[in-house]
Amino acid sequence: MRVLEQKLHADPSRVVLRPFHLGWQGPGGTNARAAKLVADVVSLSNDDADEEYARVLHDFEERHWQTEQLFQERYDDIEQMLELDGSGLSEKRKRLIGAYFCHEYTYAAAALMNPSIVPHPDQSGISGGAVRFVMSLRAVGEGHISSIVFREGIATPQGDFELWPQSHFATAMQADDRFSATREDGAVGVHRHTESSLSNSVIFPITEQQMGGLEDLRLVRFDHGGGDFEWVGTYTAYSGASIRSELLRTRDFRHFILEPIEGRAGRNKGMALFPEKVAGQYCMVGRQDGKNLFLLRSDRLDCWDDDGVLLMEPEFPWEFVQIGNCGSPILTEHGWLLFTHGVGAMRKYALGCALLDRDDPSKVIARSSKPILTAIDADRFGYVPNVVYTCGALLIGEQLLIPYGISDSAVGFASTSVSDLLAEMTRF
Repeated sequence: MRVLEQKLHADPSRVVLRPFHLGWQGPGGTNARAAKLVADVVSLSNDDADEEYARVLHDFEERHWQTEQLFQERYDDIEQMLELDGSGLSEKRKRLIGAYFCHEYTYAAAALMNPSIVPHPDQSGISGGAVRFVMSLRAVGEGHISSIVFREGIATPQGDFELWPQSHFATAMQADDRFSATREDGAVGVHRHTESSLSNSVIFPITEQQMGGLEDLRLVRFDHGGGDFEWVGTYTAYSGASIRSELLRTRDFRHFILEPIEGRAGRNKGMALFPEKVAGQYCMVGRQDGKNLFLLRSDRLDCWDDDGVLLMEPEFPWEFVQIGNCGSPILTEHGWLLFTHGVGAMRKYALGCALLDRDDPSKVIARSSKPILTAIDADRFGYVPNVVYTCGALLIGEQLLIPYGISDSAVGFASTSVSDLLAEMTRF
């Protein structure tokens, strides 16, 4: 395993402009406090309002993209919510009201971790066996809320990679009008602005179940057959009190659907989808009992009402506490390559791997008896020490690029070959 030099770190300078929701509204959940705030802004003289708005723009205009448009859109939301008659208000006054209902949010100030990586939908202009990729990351910001961010780049068969640069501005993805986020937490849709790149877009929690964070997205490019690809990810929706597995689905990384996983298996976290059907069924690897790995099958992508069959138990000292998957299985000529993680003494997390039968992935052909990557030296230190963890790897020819979380704080990168991994495994 070759550990590469580049690392990605938490960055408190990465902020987005988000709606600010006032706290307790009073008995019956009325909007009296919001209405009073609007009335206070309306009561300002023209000179005072102009002076205050100029101050807001001076402080924030250069920190965000299309700042005044976002203020206007937020005012429109408030006008609708409070049933205001804004016909007598100037455009500047409306935007000032909108600014009072916005705030900056540092979405990646606390940590950047647990990446997954998939081929990009656009492979045009790529040569020499290189692959353009999309990498998702778990960004942890103010209030320890997790969101989903992305980086794009190019990986080569030699094990090297290059990330595309990010711009100064980041934007929050917007909810689609055709989906309704309700307390029942059904499917919701989001889209990124047509002029915002994927690497500068953030998916924030929307539903009640997601309010505590969107955690550990495991992306895979799913092949429906006949050249029909869909990018599907499993993630944990955390409400602040409970967890549930959900699906992220997209075909272009511009429009996304976030939907609950139905069935018994959805009560658990850490599910990873195979990139194609096996024997006519969808398959996932999950940890249904909190300790062991199971193989699950389903006839529906959005419903997993299967307790699964036991796939792997902890076998070696570095994984005695528990094992889990580290992303979706990768199809090779030798079988399904599955990255795993094990938890050993002192709650130390390490990466391992296993090889599953191509036609019957319930059969384990081989697995690593020792960790293939473990936290040493500086990688031991972070918000949660002694942890290396990934949510997926990318195969480029015979070479693998493995982005991985470092102690729940940063992201590193490693590279290895399929043959080198096979040499590390013990046959069963």
